Amino acid sequence: MNRPSNPKFRFEDLLDRPQREFDSSIVRGDIEGKSLLITGAGGSIGSEMAAQILSMRPRHVTLLELSEHALYRLCQRLSKLTSDTTTILPVLGNVGDARLLDHLLDRYLPDTIFHAAAFKHVPLVEQNRFAAAVNNAVGTYTLAKAAVLHQARKLVLVSTDKAVNPISVMGATKRVAELTLASLGTQETQMTSIRLGNVLGSQGSVSQLFIEQIESGGPVTITHPDVCRYFITLREATANILRAASFPLPGKILLPDMGEPIRISDLAHTMIRRLSNQPVEIMFTGLRPGDKLSEELMSQEELRCATTYDDFAVLEVPAVNAVYLRSRISALEESAHEFDEDKLIAALRSLVPEFEMAEQAASQ
Repeated sequence: MNRPSNPKFRFEDLLDRPQREFDSSIVRGDIEGKSLLITGAGGSIGSEMAAQILSMRPRHVTLLELSEHALYRLCQRLSKLTSDTTTILPVLGNVGDARLLDHLLDRYLPDTIFHAAAFKHVPLVEQNRFAAAVNNAVGTYTLAKAAVLHQARKLVLVSTDKAVNPISVMGATKRVAELTLASLGTQETQMTSIRLGNVLGSQGSVSQLFIEQIESGGPVTITHPDVCRYFITLREATANILRAASFPLPGKILLPDMGEPIRISDLAHTMIRRLSNQPVEIMFTGLRPGDKLSEELMSQEELRCATTYDDFAVLEVPAVNAVYLRSRISALEESAHEFDEDKLIAALRSLVPEFEMAEQAASQ
């Protein structure tokens, strides 16, 4: 994760709301002495989760990551945190590799799986729609089926607010992932999704881009003056994901309190003031394929459940018939193998009827 050179700068200070302290004792019982699997382990969220988890002395942690460089960097970081009570297995591989998942789950029997692997950069995904469908949607389905087969106790999906009324393929594929967990969970394997906004300081985030642009003298590029987003710090995101695994809420979507949406131009002005002693130009570049002016946290069709959690909303998710879900996942796989974009969009819309492609989305 890229850090600003100013030691006084903290991502937490960009949010006009208090940061809740994470009480690890809430989740320790789900981690200490347990076997765990983290997918997308080399990403910002996956690597931070791995570090937090190691402090609670699990028995075994499998780190599944597609990028060799990211996995190497993570292993270097974790080498300073490991203890004699924990074994760590770094695995280079794809979450959609059914044979690999079968081998890992059969051999290491993870109690809990944290599924953070996904292609998430909206404009890049719009140019690589087939890869995103296979990784985000088919990969999640493959993982969920393996979790049920090997009776993992819990599967937690890291989702995104872009899954709500999606206009991008990234958002639509993540909505398919949410529906998959709501549909395939069993009494033995409970599945929960947690829906996050933009994670400050994560790899590829707008805040990271602004740091690089400010420290190089600008300009800072923003798509539109009125773009707003919900933000959460990496520390908050990690704590909430770990807590999601401790809640007895199978088939639900958890929505942490992320405060009010922040105008991206306001975020840029704040970061410029804190990171630069010189004026830095702001340049508006126009909305990109798949971009929204503002994100939503829940759709009108989703029902909010009554709970005692004061910092989480809990949403009811409609389950999809398992046979129909399998047929639509197969259609997504076939569309990718055939490079048939019409078939891909049709398959996504059959599961996510509210999916409306942005007018400016470029064809692949």
